[in-house]
Amino acid sequence: MPVMMKAAVFVEPGRIELADKPLPDVGPNDALMRITTTTICGTDIHILKGEYPVAKGLTVGHEPVGIIEKLGSAVAGYREGQRVIAGAICPNFNSYAAMDGNPSQDGSYLIPKGLCGPHGYKATAGWRFGNLIDGTQAEYVLVPDAQANLAPIPDGLTDEQVLMCPDIMSTGFKGAENANIKIGDTVAVFAQGPIGLCATAGARLLGATTIIVVDGNDQRLAVARRMGADVTLNFKQCDVVDEIMKLTGGRGVDASIEALGTQATFESSLRVLKPGGTLSSLGVYSSDLSIPLSAFAAGLGDHKIYTALCPGGKERMRRLMNVLASGRLDLGTLVTHHYKLDDIVAAYELFANQRDGVLKVAIKPN
Repeated sequence: MPVMMKAAVFVEPGRIELADKPLPDVGPNDALMRITTTTICGTDIHILKGEYPVAKGLTVGHEPVGIIEKLGSAVAGYREGQRVIAGAICPNFNSYAAMDGNPSQDGSYLIPKGLCGPHGYKATAGWRFGNLIDGTQAEYVLVPDAQANLAPIPDGLTDEQVLMCPDIMSTGFKGAENANIKIGDTVAVFAQGPIGLCATAGARLLGATTIIVVDGNDQRLAVARRMGADVTLNFKQCDVVDEIMKLTGGRGVDASIEALGTQATFESSLRVLKPGGTLSSLGVYSSDLSIPLSAFAAGLGDHKIYTALCPGGKERMRRLMNVLASGRLDLGTLVTHHYKLDDIVAAYELFANQRDGVLKVAIKPN
């Protein structure tokens, strides 16, 4: 086993570069995963731009597919050489936050460093890879609390098919789950990037029978049709709020899902919502939001607004891979480009500028 590895590290706003780093030590509850495929997420672009702060020198990335290289002495039920994924969110499921039903907000591992309250609740702290510990855009990654977070890949599924499970699929599906979708519902999904596309697919699986999606890119709207959208609206060509209200006879949608993280998409998601409806927000926001008074019915509209951080853990990953193994959904089609880890700076440039019809980029160390 080598003692050094290549890794993409955050240098400063505007700069993520490839560097050499030592292989991490494997503790009793950890596993060392050799990365076979990873990818770049929209959140990584927020990090690149300095909109989401992380420590300088941190290895970025949070979507690992790979092979167990080394297991910690306390990790049972797995074997070295096994193909696995780990969720982007890696909680300690023995924590207070996890037992309280909020494992994605678990910061218990930060308590000894004095970076968290005594019970370990800390917003977004369950997101460790590429946020608070070294991430996955590297040749190897250390998976903490490995027995709870490693999920074996079913035979017959490719790296590209399961690459969306650690974050994109889990987050998009959570958006649909948080939207309280019932059979026969009408749902609007704002933005059809990879997460929005997965939210569209999740809404269909949960029983929505009219799914209206909004984006400014006709290619993505075409992909949305394949994911289950019934109506596609290009916001550059129409007033989407007016169109959605016409489509619903002035009633509004039962649920709206915001999958970008801007004032415009959040506000539109609220404006098309029926009284008593649910707004499920998935976007990563970079500035304060304002809530329009009329759309909010002065706080008297019985609206429900839910936010979410991607669920993690091996059971969540198992269920997502079951969906893929069943043939009900193929997310490997979202991988539009392939790059070697050595060329990750070029991959970031492509993805950050949304060139060449990119949806997701598969990054392979070798």
